[in-house]
Amino acid sequence: MTMPWPDANVRAEDLLQVAIDSAREAGAILKDWAGRFTVTEKSQANLVTEADFAAQKAIHRRIHGCFRDHNFLGEEDLSETNSDSPWRWVIDPLDGTSNYVHGFPYYAVNIAAEFGKELMIAVTFDPNRDELFTAVRGRGAFVNGQPIRPTRVTALSDAMVVASLPVACRPEHRAVQQLLNVMPHVQTVQRTGSAALNLAYVAAGRMDAFWSSSLKPWDMAAGILL
Repeated sequence: MTMPWPDANVRAEDLLQVAIDSAREAGAILKDWAGRFTVTEKSQANLVTEADFAAQKAIHRRIHGCFRDHNFLGEEDLSETNSDSPWRWVIDPLDGTSNYVHGFPYYAVNIAAEFGKELMIAVTFDPNRDELFTAVRGRGAFVNGQPIRPTRVTALSDAMVVASLPVACRPEHRAVQQLLNVMPHVQTVQRTGSAALNLAYVAAGRMDAFWSSSLKPWDMAAGILL
């Protein structure tokens, strides 16, 4: 059943289309920057490149141009309150920067829109596979326009699960112990480096489970709705 839309002045279709256009533009920027960026450490092993900033700037410019009173939260020092509007965009221009830096093609653009405390729009775009994961609250989740659904696997022994470990994680960290505790009970454990794609893959049934204890809002907002 379709849920009531909370804002009569803003259509879900318009929000979704702007998010899609923004994600595709950012994806093109990431591919254009590939191989010619420089890398900076925000903290130990926590990387950022010019591509991160260029992609976020493009996303913000496009969305702000369409919705002037909306608010923003983004990974690369973006925290903007333009008004008392209940709408806020949560943006990760490049989820999986370490993968991107090393040329490992598992990273994504992550964009979500929330109304108050409710996530309403989700877009996760994988520019390497040209896969676009989308969702509108209460209307299903899709990849490239085709409906998706989570796995039907119910037994841990049959499950492929994925973990995220904190950046610069030491062997004694609690997250490492969690990973070791899980390993004997599942079919396989992976660590991929992009929470955004992991959550999209769980939504699409490509992974059976994913867990992390260190995600930020921009890492997971879109994936939660998916």
